[in-house]
Amino acid sequence: MSLWTAAEAAAATGGQATGDWQAQGVSIDTRTLSPGDLFVALKDARDGHEFVAQALERGAAAALVSHRPEGVPEDAPLLIVEEVLPALEALGRAARARTKAQVVAVTGSVGKTSTKEMLRDVLRGQGTTHAAEASYNNHWGVPLTLARMPADTKFAVIEIGMNHPGEIAPLSQMARPHVAIITTVAPAHLEAFKNIEGIAHEKASILSGLEPGGTAILNADIETAPILREAAEAVGARIVTFGETDACDMRLTQVELHDAITVAHAEDRAGRFVFKVGSAGRHFARNALAVLAAAETLGADRAVAIGDLGRWHPPAGRGTRETLCLDIADEALTIDLIDDAFNANPASMAASLEVLAAAEPRDGIGRVSAGRRIAILGEMLELGADEMTLHADLARLPAMDGLARVHCVGSRMRALYEALPQDKRGQFSETAERLAAEAHRLIDAGDVVLVKGSKGSKVSLVVDALRRCARGGPSEGRED
Repeated sequence: MSLWTAAEAAAATGGQATGDWQAQGVSIDTRTLSPGDLFVALKDARDGHEFVAQALERGAAAALVSHRPEGVPEDAPLLIVEEVLPALEALGRAARARTKAQVVAVTGSVGKTSTKEMLRDVLRGQGTTHAAEASYNNHWGVPLTLARMPADTKFAVIEIGMNHPGEIAPLSQMARPHVAIITTVAPAHLEAFKNIEGIAHEKASILSGLEPGGTAILNADIETAPILREAAEAVGARIVTFGETDACDMRLTQVELHDAITVAHAEDRAGRFVFKVGSAGRHFARNALAVLAAAETLGADRAVAIGDLGRWHPPAGRGTRETLCLDIADEALTIDLIDDAFNANPASMAASLEVLAAAEPRDGIGRVSAGRRIAILGEMLELGADEMTLHADLARLPAMDGLARVHCVGSRMRALYEALPQDKRGQFSETAERLAAEAHRLIDAGDVVLVKGSKGSKVSLVVDALRRCARGGPSEGRED
C-alpha cells in the first residue's frame, strides 16, 4: 500500500502531478533517500532543486518542486507547486486529516526527544505507532513527520520545539494532538525571550492545537507551572500533573539511580506503583510519569507500558552509556562513557551531572588507583545576557561534590572553570578540537566519563576521540 499516490498528493497540495506515480515515503535528503520516496526540494543551506536529478537517479518515486529543475527530463515524475515548504505543510495536514490516529505532541526545554522516544517504545507495543526517527521538531520537521504518517497509524508522537517566540502554536495546530506534554520550562533559548515566563508562555502555546476534550500533561514542580495550568484551563483541557511535589497527580516518591537503570517509586490516585527505566537519570523517571499518563489517556495498558519502559534506552548523544576498552590486550581495562553531547542548558546539565555523580567507577584497574568520575563539558548556547552566570552556577550543583575532575570547552565555560575548586579543575580549552586531541590523556581505566554540551560547542568531537582511544592499543601518559 502506497503512502501517497500522485492524485492524492496533488489534491493535498493543490499542485500539478506529472505521471501516475506512487510514493512509499517522503525524503528531504538524497543521502538518506530510499527508492520509492517522494523527494521534497526544500531550500536550506542549498536549494533542494539542485538535487532533484540525483534523487530521481537514486529511485525517488517523484519530486516535490516549485519548477522543473535544469537537466530534469520533461517526462520526469514531479509534483509542481507554487512553494515547496507550504506544500509540505499541506501534505502534513492532509496526512493528519485522513488518519484516525491518537496523537501526542511533546514539547519542553529539556527532555523532548527522550520523552518522544519513550512514548514510541511504550505505544508501539500496543498498536501501530509513528514518530520521527530523528529530532524533527521545527517548521519543516513537524510537517515532514506528519507527511510520513501512514493512514492506518494507531498512535502518533510529534515532537515540537522552538528557538523563537511564535513557533510552537502553528505546529501544534497542524498536528492537532489529543494529548500534549510539557516536560519542563528552563532557561534554554533565553536570548530570544525577555525572561523564563516568556519561555513558559511559548511552551504553553502547544495547548492551542489540542483537539476538543484533549488532555494536557504538565510538569507541576516548576515555578512557571501556574502559567501552564492557566493555558490548559483556557482551552478546556483535562489536566494531569506530574513531578515530585505533593500536589502532583502522578508523583515520584523515591528514585534510585544505578549504573544502567533507574528504579522509581510513584503514586497516583489509584495507589502506589514501581517502575524501572532502562537508563540512569532522575529526569528520565520524571518524564516517564508523563509517558505513563499519556499512554493511559490513549487507552494503553499500564502494566505493558511499564514493562517497555524497563527496556528503553535514550537515543545516541542524549545520555547513552557504553563501555570502551582501552587496551585490546586486556579486556578489563575499560571506561564507561556517558554520551550526552547533543544538547545542553542548565537544567539538563544538572540532570546529567547527577547521573554521573551516582555512577560507580572501578578502583584498582588503572594507572590511577581509584576510578574517577570525570565531566567534559562544552558550553551552553543561546542563554542570553546571563549566560556567564548560568555557566558559573554549575559549580554549586550538589553533584559536583562527587566528581574528581571537570574539563571545560568553550569561552563561556571559562566561567565554570574559574568557579570550580582548584582540585576539580581539569583542562580548559577554547575549542573542542584542541581538547579532543588530548582525550587520551584525560582518562584512565576504571573511570566514568560524561561528555555534555550544546551541539554547537562541538564537544561530540571529544566523544569521537574517546571512541578512537578504544579502538587503539594501550594508552599512556594520562594525567592524574
